[in-house]
Amino acid sequence: MKAVEISQPGGPEVLKLVERPMPEPKAGEVLVKVSAAGINRPDVFQRKGHYPAPPGASDLPGLEVAGEIVGGDVGDTGLKVGDKVCALLAGGGYAEYCAIPAAQCLPVPKGLSDIEAAGLPETYFTVWSNVFDRGRLSAGESLLVHGGASGIGTTAVQLATALGHKVYATAGSDERARAVEGLGAVLGINYRSQDFVEEIKKATNGRGVDVVLDMVAGEYVNRNINCVADDGRIVIIALLGGAKATIDCSQILRRRVTVTGSTLRPRPVAFKAEIARALKQHVWPLLEQGKIRPVVHATFPLERASDAHAMMDAGEQIGKIVLTVS
Repeated sequence: MKAVEISQPGGPEVLKLVERPMPEPKAGEVLVKVSAAGINRPDVFQRKGHYPAPPGASDLPGLEVAGEIVGGDVGDTGLKVGDKVCALLAGGGYAEYCAIPAAQCLPVPKGLSDIEAAGLPETYFTVWSNVFDRGRLSAGESLLVHGGASGIGTTAVQLATALGHKVYATAGSDERARAVEGLGAVLGINYRSQDFVEEIKKATNGRGVDVVLDMVAGEYVNRNINCVADDGRIVIIALLGGAKATIDCSQILRRRVTVTGSTLRPRPVAFKAEIARALKQHVWPLLEQGKIRPVVHATFPLERASDAHAMMDAGEQIGKIVLTVS
């Protein structure tokens, strides 16, 4: 099969189209013929040599795909050979075929194309796990999303809005700030020209938000503490601003603030299967009703993965970048 591998750590040019043996699914895994694969920030970190695949996972990049089950062990998932699915995987998505735990596969939602469906798993698994499970966003509570125009961001804004929450989001330009408002955010904040702490305090009459979904970390952590409400939760899922922060612990004590975080890729199949079940019950109906929809910014054929990564590196997209596999 054709696949895209990381020839050495570096820029987009290190992604090379190669021939690889067809993966062989193990017990509990299915073989999927890939029609589209989503690109995510962890793929970029892996390309640069900063995010190695977990033990036992494919060394190929790619954490989400859509395609057709062509073999393997579907177990008790209710799926069968020939079904169109989208799936979360720990690596190997930039390829014509991949082996995936059946429990991490979900049917392509009715009304969505494979290209749209390929942009669902990594973002929806991540948002559900961190905003609703770890962050405990509950009825009547509000959410601040950093990187609101990213794949994760557009997902979080739409999903939390559809479930009745007031959502605020930061983005890197006025255009992107307006785009997240178009997806349901009550306020898009251009972090380059506005102080998001001041804007959040103004918009919430000084109260702050209940949950912050943070992909930046670094100096953002203390600023998040300053704009979160009493008993608020800050969930860190990436370190784009750096791994270290100096924080005012007195506020954490006085205002009962929780700072937490997680990574999804190394978690066991059983953990991801639980998220898949929750998504199928609570989120897939919203997708099929058209109340939320993946935002696809651009597509590239598999052999142009380096061009897709160059676009990701530029950081100007709104929504997902997807590879298509012929």
